[in-house]
Amino acid sequence: MPNQLQRLLAGALAAMTMVPAAAAASQFRGMNWAVLGDNFSTGPLVLHGLSQSDSNATGRAKANALYDDMAAIGVNTVRLPINTHTVGTTWRNAYRGAIDAATARGFKVILAYWEDGAASGGRITNLAAWNTMWSNVTYTYGADTNVYFEPMNEPHGYTSAEWRTVAANWMSYHYSAVPARTLIGGTGYSQDLRDVCNDSRFSGTLLSFHHYAFFYSPMTYDAFRGHVQTRLGTCASRAVVTEYGVPMSTGLDDADANSTDNFVRHIRAVTQVMRDNRMGGVYWPALGGKPTGTSGFDHYSMFSLTGSGTALDLTVRNASGRDRIRYGWGL
Repeated sequence: MPNQLQRLLAGALAAMTMVPAAAAASQFRGMNWAVLGDNFSTGPLVLHGLSQSDSNATGRAKANALYDDMAAIGVNTVRLPINTHTVGTTWRNAYRGAIDAATARGFKVILAYWEDGAASGGRITNLAAWNTMWSNVTYTYGADTNVYFEPMNEPHGYTSAEWRTVAANWMSYHYSAVPARTLIGGTGYSQDLRDVCNDSRFSGTLLSFHHYAFFYSPMTYDAFRGHVQTRLGTCASRAVVTEYGVPMSTGLDDADANSTDNFVRHIRAVTQVMRDNRMGGVYWPALGGKPTGTSGFDHYSMFSLTGSGTALDLTVRNASGRDRIRYGWGL
């Protein structure tokens, strides 16, 4: 347990970094940068474009090349996965190059935990390993006001009450992760914020929300819009949509307000709710993710990746999708 001096220092840090959560949420204009394959891994998380042989300097240089192209469309935030097989390992040094390159340019970084064997079926199964990982991360980045912490991605194995207890205990244990820079996921696959929103233990935090068309049966645009708003409860103003996405490589016209395509209706609805409520949003993904069929890439990915070494480039797959995301960001 922390001693009294540590608690006082943590309180002072919280006071210095506390920004009203509602004001902070709209500042996230982000993309997820993922592993090509799956972030749910029992090994080190090597992001698409990086190599496990990279040094810290190489990882930083590669990341900066990619961040340049992300920034060109308005990105100021990246959400990056962590797990117990990455933090505390040799690979972490190179991975930190990607994190530190983002914060050095003023990007916000959301570090989110993905299941890795220390969690299974949407539940933490090895609390000691999970807490050791998070203690390492929060010790390293607790004072960095550009770094945000998401205790668990999609905690779907818990009941609402169970998850809220796990999350509240995490906050008490990792006291250097100040509430204003903590994102608590909604229940299920982070699909519903209402119970978390109404829990006073999280009144000073941001909230992490996911919404995909494939979670639900097809809907009209108006039905999607109402569904998203309902699941946000009364906490839209401090919520960040940390995952949402549609195919970007199939020629969809996301600018078509009269489209009958379910994906188009979905992304237009989600981004409209974001804009209406001045919410932050982090698209899934910029690059990486599960390859679709034999394509070699996730067809939800916003960018195609070209180049080699540290000379990497990103190209937008769908201009109408890019523009709709920017619309949701308020740009």
